[in-house]
Amino acid sequence: MNPKALQEVLDLVSKGNNLGEKIYLVGATKTISAQVINNAVELGLEIVAENKVQEFREKTDLIVGAKQHFIGHLQTNKVKYLVGKVELIQSVDSFHLAEEISKVALKKNITQDVLVEINVGGELSKSGYSLENAVTGVKEISKLPGVNVVGLMAMLPRSNDEALLKRLCLKMRELYDTMILEGYPFKYLSMGMSHDYKIAINCGSNMIRLGSKIFGERIYGGI
Repeated sequence: MNPKALQEVLDLVSKGNNLGEKIYLVGATKTISAQVINNAVELGLEIVAENKVQEFREKTDLIVGAKQHFIGHLQTNKVKYLVGKVELIQSVDSFHLAEEISKVALKKNITQDVLVEINVGGELSKSGYSLENAVTGVKEISKLPGVNVVGLMAMLPRSNDEALLKRLCLKMRELYDTMILEGYPFKYLSMGMSHDYKIAINCGSNMIRLGSKIFGERIYGGI
């Protein structure tokens, strides 16, 4: 974990985005130990998020003082391990998945906050709604009982083309604002990771998901 880098990001997000909105920093904690995560929380990190359900289950009770999100690809058979236990499921990439979240939430008599995942770059390797189908997707999911759509999550391409990233981020912000004007109670546009978060913030993101920037390069093979 890099305390200096974490403080730099905390200082940056404290200034808000280009529209004067608060920015929420989410620590992406894949492969990071609970002890290291708790050290980051003590230094000011308020939200952490896992990519894999198994890791979430192993670490969730060990993390102290932080809100917990889920940001990875989610299989329907693992929904039951997250609903009611994470504040926000950011990666709802299909109506089928949203239906299962609704079903589990109703059984637990709760409402689960979610973000609808948008594959804004149209990449075949990534899941999520296309920009063209995003509005329809949000409308369908929003009708499900037990599910509260509170915003959008963008999956940006891994690219060094800043002009492309800026263009895609602005499209996401336009979609986000359009849905708000239509009456959707959106709070979060989750957009930007360690390699592109500054571009995202400058284009209207109000939630960024940083892993390596805060925790350093990941070491795979253990938690």
